[in-house]
Amino acid sequence: MVLVVVPCGKSKIWKHHPEAGPVLAALAYVGPLFKVNREFAERHGDRWVILSAKYGFIDPDFVIPKNYDVTFKNPATGPIDVARLKEQVKEKGLDIYTQVIALGGREYVSRVKAAFVGTKAEILAPTEGLSIGKMMQKMRELVARGLG
Repeated sequence: MVLVVVPCGKSKIWKHHPEAGPVLAALAYVGPLFKVNREFAERHGDRWVILSAKYGFIDPDFVIPKNYDVTFKNPATGPIDVARLKEQVKEKGLDIYTQVIALGGREYVSRVKAAFVGTKAEILAPTEGLSIGKMMQKMRELVARGLG
């Protein structure tokens, strides 16, 4: 059983459509990297969730009420902490997965790894440490062929 964790993105629908109101998480993030990560997750995962710096692990159908600007890179923005992420892993039944594919850079991958400590999950992080451009290139390849 494979869970794919897709990082949220800075570019959100409200930037282009401030009148959008509440939006499903799957549609709220509109950046190209989020879109290719989502495509990979939908194609190669049994389930996928988004790791939001504000809300933690959220399902694609989670409703985001309005725009926000919270990032793991800046603690002053008040990102969710690892203790709460660990609680969410249990609460949301994410601890049943034997393989977790953590997409994104170090800030996201390190939190996924910490959140899944003590579970049976093998954590794979195919884009950890890559620049945005290299992530896009890698994810385009992985969408087509998977991790295999």
